[in-house]
Amino acid sequence: MEETGGAGLLDEPGLRFGCASFNQDSTSLALGTNTGYKLFSLTTVDKLDCIHESAGTPDIYIMERLFSSSLIVMVRTSVPQRMNIYHFKKGTEICNYSYPDRILGVKLNRQRLVVCLEESIYIHNIKDMKLLKTLLNTPSNPSGLCALSINHSNSYLTYPGSATVGEIILYDANSLNTVLTIPAHDSPLAALTFNTSATKLASASERGTVIRVFSIPEGQRLFEFRRGMKRYVNISSLSFSPDGHFLCASSNTETVHIFKLEQLVPSGQEDATWTSYVSKIFSAASSYIPTQVSGMMSQDRAFATVHLLTSGQRNICTLAMIQKLPRLLVATADGQLFIYNVNPLDGGECVLAHKHRLFNVDDFMGSEGSETTGPQTCPSYAATAALPSSGPVSATLTGYSEDVGAKKGEVIPEHEFAAGPVCLADENEFPPINWCRDGTGGGKARCS
Repeated sequence: MEETGGAGLLDEPGLRFGCASFNQDSTSLALGTNTGYKLFSLTTVDKLDCIHESAGTPDIYIMERLFSSSLIVMVRTSVPQRMNIYHFKKGTEICNYSYPDRILGVKLNRQRLVVCLEESIYIHNIKDMKLLKTLLNTPSNPSGLCALSINHSNSYLTYPGSATVGEIILYDANSLNTVLTIPAHDSPLAALTFNTSATKLASASERGTVIRVFSIPEGQRLFEFRRGMKRYVNISSLSFSPDGHFLCASSNTETVHIFKLEQLVPSGQEDATWTSYVSKIFSAASSYIPTQVSGMMSQDRAFATVHLLTSGQRNICTLAMIQKLPRLLVATADGQLFIYNVNPLDGGECVLAHKHRLFNVDDFMGSEGSETTGPQTCPSYAATAALPSSGPVSATLTGYSEDVGAKKGEVIPEHEFAAGPVCLADENEFPPINWCRDGTGGGKARCS
């Protein structure tokens, strides 16, 4: 659940797992549990391969994987101010960082790692994990909502610009400058996500009735979709398709919506259809119909939908190409992964292709039904990444350890840029840094 700040937290009462997240290109799913974590590969529909499992790190509530690399980031409820970065295949901890308050969100791309607290944001260079920028006194953001683009040529970061209205701050995490502020919604923000090329940004507010799409970096409104008028909902995730032509949205209701981003046909080229006829009527009447009404009437409806078996629980969704076909993936708080076929031409109700249970029946509380397919047994590793490292790779940022961490509002020293981005194909590059001790007991980073 990419890009929705806390949307990956499936922390419903009585459940055995605390978080779930799709990686940046939706090729894997990471789950944090009360006893450890699991990583699943999402390359086929009918088989869910568990590529790694660790049972030594309990109570994970944030877990992110950097694309298909071996780098994973975790935050635990027992130490909510500390972020641990692991190379899970080698079973080593790369480093850990402590912050002055509870970590609410973590985002990764090939160049940057962003840590979001309630009133501050920390931007690291992922090549050597140096702290590049500290954004202090940001508007209160109790859900840790932020989004980071994954395009290789930029690192746009967005986060709420207000605690009372839906303002979006667009920040360039490469040049470390604010680009602009987008007045997106009347209510506070609930979800944010970029498309793959970082040319579009989708947003939703706490009301959950309207989803808007803006051009990046200009901030112009391109599309407006209405997912419902009868009730407010809590939108838990937004995700663009890999080609950027579709946008899915999931909430605490039983319906997942897929919207199609279609440009309007230029005047004079429309087909003589009932839809175009009605559109012309609304357009002509917009001069005397109140703005709120005319805006609502002209908004597009969902192109495709999925109706889940239950409502009222958190879930996250993503659109991906699996076995050369477009699919909608929904991970639910009752421990299941649903994979649906999406008809890119006609839309309509999506067809369930397969559903997987993310845990064995004995390991999961409250799961029902025996027809779901369980994942394959995960491979074990002699040295699991969940075990804390006592060697020189485990260290905190100089001057910012758990014992002598910066106080709230104190400026943390920043560093110069390091060369990037990370070469994800090179397994030997992880861990990408070595740690040495200085006289104060802190750690210094240097490129390996």
